[in-house]
Amino acid sequence: MRVNINILWVLATFFAIACAAYSIWAILTYGQVEPVGSIGIGLVCVMSVFIAFYLQRSFKAQGGPLPEDRLDASIDDGDPELGHFSPWSWWPLVLAISATLGFLGIAVGVWIAAIGGAVFIIAIVGWVYEYYRGYFAR
Repeated sequence: MRVNINILWVLATFFAIACAAYSIWAILTYGQVEPVGSIGIGLVCVMSVFIAFYLQRSFKAQGGPLPEDRLDASIDDGDPELGHFSPWSWWPLVLAISATLGFLGIAVGVWIAAIGGAVFIIAIVGWVYEYYRGYFAR
């Protein structure tokens, strides 16, 4: 993570210099600051600073190096439990169909979006309560 932090600080410095150079070049060429490019490059600099600052604070708060930062770490050290995944569930497909109906309703007609909203409510309730009674319970 320390390498990522350093890269982002270097990128922030680069984009700050690039923003200043772009603005000066636009003033010398056109007599005024070109707002779109200057603001765009400046915002990339700001975003790099935000991410570098966040990663730096997270690195200090975690209490030690991550497994991917250690040379003696094995693959199992960086393989935490990420949660439960249900590979046989059909509810994500129904949820995708409801999203499709919603976007189709925006393009074609509002009544299709209303059907998509109803299917969305059914799909999200079904997905949340899939294991309410246990595995494969009906």
